[in-house]
Amino acid sequence: MLIYLDNAATTPLDQTVRDAMLPYLEGSYGNPSSIHAFGRQTRAAIDHARSQVADAIGANPSQIVFTSGGTEADNLALIGVMHAQPVEKKHLITSQVEHHAILDACKYLERFGYEVTYLPVNQQGLVQLEDIRAAIRPDTALISILHGNNEIGTIQPIEQIGHLAHEHSILFHVDAVQSFGLEPFDVSALPVDLVTLSSHKIYGPKGAGALYIRDSVKLLPRALGGAQERRKRAGTENILGIVGFGKAAELVGKHHIARREHLVQLKQTFIEDLRSRSLDIVINGHVDNSLAHIVNISFLGIDTETLLIQLDMEGIAASSGSACTSGTLSVSHVLKAMHLPDSVTNSAIRFSFGKDNTVEEIKAATEKIEKVVRRLYR
Repeated sequence: MLIYLDNAATTPLDQTVRDAMLPYLEGSYGNPSSIHAFGRQTRAAIDHARSQVADAIGANPSQIVFTSGGTEADNLALIGVMHAQPVEKKHLITSQVEHHAILDACKYLERFGYEVTYLPVNQQGLVQLEDIRAAIRPDTALISILHGNNEIGTIQPIEQIGHLAHEHSILFHVDAVQSFGLEPFDVSALPVDLVTLSSHKIYGPKGAGALYIRDSVKLLPRALGGAQERRKRAGTENILGIVGFGKAAELVGKHHIARREHLVQLKQTFIEDLRSRSLDIVINGHVDNSLAHIVNISFLGIDTETLLIQLDMEGIAASSGSACTSGTLSVSHVLKAMHLPDSVTNSAIRFSFGKDNTVEEIKAATEKIEKVVRRLYR
């Protein structure tokens, strides 16, 4: 019995999404920039998908720019915004627990003379508002904070952060890749200027993402060579991926409450069942203020790599943290930033649940986990 508990890395393609994509895999192949009937057909499909994504977050379709995924959207937000700033605006603020798409973009900007403040977090992985306030400078142009952490699930207070940013006329970017589809997110009500979204985290295809850009935001493109995406992102659009992303976003609007309730049940069952087995575990991150589908647990006395291999042999798919850094199996930068003991950081595993997981699977998984852990203890 194979049990997939790595939905934070990617989710399986929803059957309804697949069905929506098929016509554009087989018959509708026109270039959407062409003015003939073939092109107009695919252009209409992209426009429809743009409206579907916009509706899911309370945006206008004109505020959605399609990208190849969350990483490109994060890069476009940070580098595009900072390059569009006047010369005296050289400072941006982020946190030490961001996704590497943010952190690496910041490192890139530092090579060109921009200055970055990397905010610390507490032992639950939360950014403190007073630290943000203290970091703001006259030359601060942008604050970028992850909504729900992809490794530990901790949810940041983005509404309060956004208000603080806007009090100082600073733009605010939110990476909502993990929270989209699970946590309420309405850009018409939230003080956010840019928001990153990804298709394959919400049961859509890989290779599609989007950046929401408020109308007043100035941003320079990263990809040049065409007028696509209102000159924000050149290149012939990934029609298949965009259509699938649009359908997945539409399903988010219809099913997000039921999905979240189901995931909360799975997560509670998982934690309670593990605790009942008297294993030496520590739950990392904020237990209550966290995403419904992610739990990060340290199995004290067992190193992460060994446990992951043994779990895989038992048919359980989990991870050490971000899928973008898997393969290295180095200690998570998120757990390091939380200043946790080595015994905790060196034994941490991320389990993440999806809409297709069942309570029965969760109970079977905890039974197998106990079996593996006790075998390794021996």
